[in-house]
Amino acid sequence: MTEVKLPDGFELKKVSAEEFRPMFKINRPKLFSETFTFRYNEALSDRELESQKRLQDNMGKPYELYFILYFQGNLAGWTFGRQIDGEKFYMVNSAIMPEYRLKGLYKQLLNAVINETTNEGFQVVYSRHVATNSAVLVPKLKAGFIITSFELTDNSGLLVHLSYYTNPIRRKAMDFRSGQCSPDEELKQFLPV
Repeated sequence: MTEVKLPDGFELKKVSAEEFRPMFKINRPKLFSETFTFRYNEALSDRELESQKRLQDNMGKPYELYFILYFQGNLAGWTFGRQIDGEKFYMVNSAIMPEYRLKGLYKQLLNAVINETTNEGFQVVYSRHVATNSAVLVPKLKAGFIITSFELTDNSGLLVHLSYYTNPIRRKAMDFRSGQCSPDEELKQFLPV
């Protein structure tokens, strides 16, 4: 895995949920104001909201990861995500402020998340993106993420699921499963004869 290498003046800080949430609440609308996200939770009744909270509480406390990127003390970007199950980490949202884009910072956020989640023991890092969001899809594909499914949702429309397999043999298996390559000797050890 590549280490995070930021340009001079940039600092990536791992923070708690309590530190992250106020920043996110203020800045998310600024960067995602032009998306037509259906705020389905506002359409739910009080009973449905209570049920949703109860069901979430049943899940316990999953692992969460929050990074904030600064340039000379000013907010430059962020990423956060959470555990989905015993092997999968979901990258929920990432952003780079417009004035700091095209500097390779998103790639470094990806590296930080991949390093941190791999060290934590996750097998898969996955994310969901609007199908036309090439500003995110291309860097993730270049970083080794692969398309693993599509989803149609009421709040965002058509989404592309991207997954990064932290185990190199599992990555190789996905290349084989997608028809990208034939199994090599290493992979054949894990396939039926």
